[in-house]
Amino acid sequence: MNHEISSLIRSALFVSDLKRSTAFYAALGLTEVYFEGELDAASTSAALKTPSDAVCRCRIVKPPGRPNTGMVGLFQLDPPLSAIPSPEGPPRMGEVALVFYAQPIAEVVDAARAAGATWSPDPTLFVMPHRQQLEVCLRDPDGVLINLIDRPPAEQDRTAPVGG
Repeated sequence: MNHEISSLIRSALFVSDLKRSTAFYAALGLTEVYFEGELDAASTSAALKTPSDAVCRCRIVKPPGRPNTGMVGLFQLDPPLSAIPSPEGPPRMGEVALVFYAQPIAEVVDAARAAGATWSPDPTLFVMPHRQQLEVCLRDPDGVLINLIDRPPAEQDRTAPVGG
C-alpha cells in the first residue's frame, strides 16, 4: 500500500433541524463549534449533486479542547432533501452508528433523552473477553444511531491495541 489515510475526521449528518440537532449533540458534550456557516451553493451542488439553488447551512461540533478529529458535522439543506424513513429501535444491516465514550453514562443518557432522543433504552452490561462495560444504543432526533460506552473519554487517546 502506497497511500496514507487519516483517522476519521468527522461524520456528516444531514439533519432536518440544525438548531434541534445542535442542541442534541451539545447535550452529549459536543459544545465547541469548529465551523459554522452557509456553504457555497455551486460547490455544494457539485459535491453532493443537490439542486443548484439549494442553501446548505453547516455547523461542525466537537468536544471542547479536543483535536479536530471525530467531529460531527450537521448539515441542513433548503429546500430539504428527501428523507429516508426515520428508523426506530435497534440497528439495521448497513446502518452506521456514531460511537462515543461517555461518563457518567447515566447522566449522558438522561441528557440525550431530554434533548430529543427518539429511541433510548437503558444502558446494559456488555461483556467481552477482555473487559466489560455499560453500553447503550440510542437515536438522535433524526434517527441516527448512537452507541454510548461507559469509558473515560481520555481513553480515546490510547494508541495501543486492545489488550496491549
